[in-house]
Amino acid sequence: MTTLTQTTCCYCGVGCGMLVESDGERIVGVQGDPNHPANYGRLCSKGMTLPLTAQSIAGRVLMPEMRAARDAERVPVTWDAALETVASRFADVIRRHGPDSVAFYVSGQLLTEDYYVFNKLAKGLVRTNNIDTNSRLCMSSAVSAYKMALGADGPPTCYDDLEAARTVIFAGSNMAYAHPVLFRRLEAAKAADPSIRWIVVDPRRTDTAAMADLHLPIVPGTDVALFHGMLHHLIWEGRIDRRYIDAHTDGFDALKQVLRAYPPQLVADICGIEESALRQAADWFGESPAALSLYCMGLNQSSHGTEKNLALIHLHLATGQIGRAGAGPFSLTGQPNAMGGREVGGLATMLAAHRDIGNAAHRAEVETLWGVQGLSATPGLPAVEMFDAVRDGRIKAIWIACTNPVHSMPDSARVREALATAEFVVVQEAFHQTDTVPYADVLLPAASWGEKAGTVTNSERRISRVRAAIPAPGDARADWWIASEVARRLAPKLDAPSEPFAFSSIETIFNEHRALTLGRDLDIGGIDYALLERDGPQQWPYPAGAAHGAARRYEDGVFATGDGRARFHAFEYRPVAEPINARHPLRLITGRLRDQWHGMSRTGRVGQLFEHAPEPALTMHPADAARRSLRAGDFVRLSSRRGERVLMLTVSDDVASGTVFVPMHWSGQFLGGGGVNDTTIGAVDKYSKQPELKHAAVRVDPVTLPWRVAAVCRGDALQLHAAVQPLLAQRRFATVRLEGDDRLVVTAADAEPDADWLERLHTALALPRDESLLEYRDARRAMTKRVAWRDTLIDGVLVAGSEADVAGSTTLLARVKGASPWMRARHAVFVADSGPAVPRDRTVCQCKSVTASSIDAAIASGADVAQLKAKLGCGTVCGSCVPELQRMCAASAGISSAVTTNAA
Repeated sequence: MTTLTQTTCCYCGVGCGMLVESDGERIVGVQGDPNHPANYGRLCSKGMTLPLTAQSIAGRVLMPEMRAARDAERVPVTWDAALETVASRFADVIRRHGPDSVAFYVSGQLLTEDYYVFNKLAKGLVRTNNIDTNSRLCMSSAVSAYKMALGADGPPTCYDDLEAARTVIFAGSNMAYAHPVLFRRLEAAKAADPSIRWIVVDPRRTDTAAMADLHLPIVPGTDVALFHGMLHHLIWEGRIDRRYIDAHTDGFDALKQVLRAYPPQLVADICGIEESALRQAADWFGESPAALSLYCMGLNQSSHGTEKNLALIHLHLATGQIGRAGAGPFSLTGQPNAMGGREVGGLATMLAAHRDIGNAAHRAEVETLWGVQGLSATPGLPAVEMFDAVRDGRIKAIWIACTNPVHSMPDSARVREALATAEFVVVQEAFHQTDTVPYADVLLPAASWGEKAGTVTNSERRISRVRAAIPAPGDARADWWIASEVARRLAPKLDAPSEPFAFSSIETIFNEHRALTLGRDLDIGGIDYALLERDGPQQWPYPAGAAHGAARRYEDGVFATGDGRARFHAFEYRPVAEPINARHPLRLITGRLRDQWHGMSRTGRVGQLFEHAPEPALTMHPADAARRSLRAGDFVRLSSRRGERVLMLTVSDDVASGTVFVPMHWSGQFLGGGGVNDTTIGAVDKYSKQPELKHAAVRVDPVTLPWRVAAVCRGDALQLHAAVQPLLAQRRFATVRLEGDDRLVVTAADAEPDADWLERLHTALALPRDESLLEYRDARRAMTKRVAWRDTLIDGVLVAGSEADVAGSTTLLARVKGASPWMRARHAVFVADSGPAVPRDRTVCQCKSVTASSIDAAIASGADVAQLKAKLGCGTVCGSCVPELQRMCAASAGISSAVTTNAA
């Protein structure tokens, strides 16, 4: 018998409602909640496959682990031993070096209640503000800009504005990939009213950009210049709302003086776009009855991210495009509960409920509500500075919860050095296989999606209940429970009472958080668990006595500043932190893949999520590749002043000449050595302290790696992955991925053959060494082919040799996936499967497993997107592939047109 449990997705900040089907012990299915106002039943490709991530407990952290010394192996221990050790070690460090010698680094994937307890533990008990979160890498520039311009954090918009907008600007957001459920709403609105205009500001021609009415492919980092130029044009053309400016804002005249230096022609040169395109974008924005801007990491992850956000907000304030339906600046949250973390003050630079650390009255209010004294008035260290402080010894002990900084932080080699240097490292995690777990002196097993209860707040300020569908496996526990249990043990060691952490339930935590918000801009005094259970998700502000929450903010033109007036800020455009030069002549930009999330600790457990983009690659413009005598499929070395990474090359004019693109997702669990952040820079925004993860100056050089290895093996793919992963870093290039639900694929390359490594790979793949293994070896050519049999089925293939040897074994490797019985003599498999490589047929629609070749064939027969949906089923489930289907149809139409023209 199965049951349905209401919960929310654990990926992006859309906050999609879900109905989770479980049998009491396992999650067996999921569907979108048709009654949830964030998604009305829609899910994206990642959300649809969440049950597959939870089918196996392989790779889960199931019990606490500790090690006695840094060079020792961790061993399982009891919860009492682990909790007491953490409390004792933290107390010892605090006694010797003071409260600021310890730090907490937490996550936008925690629930609000989890976040709250961690924040109270750090700031109320330890009395350090050294608690920061990976939301620092995600949303902190958006927060800074909202506070500076509007007076308080939080978007003034709501999801209903997606349908009400008549002009939409996407700035630094590939929304089709990063927030596909919301993108479906925009698609539907535009299909119903083609007069709606889309403007996309992005250096790449993404799927979002390909669907735009106007694409502005600006030089990376020139967003401020663009928005200044657009506002200059609007002022010149008389399309600003002077009445709104005078009634509701301050600082416009000072900004206007700065904007004199940004005429469209000059700005177009800075941005690398046509002047006419800039003017067109400004005209559409200024003349629109409702203009909505949607922005994300392309603006935030910058050393000038706050100013980029402000410059875009200025456009809204100057035209009165705020506080009404379809209009306003809407920052799209990058994690499921980054908003909730900001609400409870879970950042080093803020207190609970949007209070300021430097404000004595604010500290006194929190002290009264928490029943403590002596909150620190010194802001804590934000993420980049925090790990620098660990590296240089100012911070001795750090507790990392539900995040993977070794992968996600910029200049990640410094983070590895920091954690290797630290006196004591605690990692609280659900999965063994992250790049950070190896540095843990104590590893605490945490509950994961489907096993947790509490609340989250999404991008439109909507609070949803999260309910557990199944118990957590093994000894895994809720994050709030772990933090409060350590706090209860730590308190007497610091001569503090433990009662503030005697939470009887998650509801008591939420009620305490709610009390802190009373009278604040995010007042949720009218929301409690009973209301959420009865009426479903609710938006803040929602004070006690209100009939409902506020969908939009500032509708009356009164902002959250002291005098109720919004603020313009005068500043100049400044270039990226690291300009290109002769040594590093290319601009590296990073971003998302459609079907992966962050460091892939969860999505990397599902084979079908690799089908759209199976391997880590660097994308370069064809002209840049030709100048370097490079071709698609070559290995290249991407290098910056900080580090390097070997990747496979893809060639596309979706990136501009002079720019290269690498996805952010591939971690050391899937790519030998780690991800692209070895090359990124740690420069941060002066206001938000958010790092410039989106841009670095790099070079790309060819790499000769003549020895190639390819393997496919059937079995428990998660266990095989765990066995193979330690071998990846030993090769110049090595990657691993899951295929389907029972296969592992390994690809490697190096300068010289390594027979010992090949044997270790054979062992890790659990390939047999008896009569069920058939081997063909050519010692002179250093070529080996091995085929493992299970009755008449090919269970595994391992090929090593030259590029031609591996390429000629493509069909042999594919036989593991095919699972068709081999009825001929076994040795004939080597002869039958030799020949030219068969190009991989990429899966475009992973919901229906529709390949690119099938789609191309249908398009060649005259099918459009609607007919593709009807004939092949692609695009009819989650819809994430629809933008690509449209691009494929458009590309085919362009080719056909060119052929017709040439023939004429």
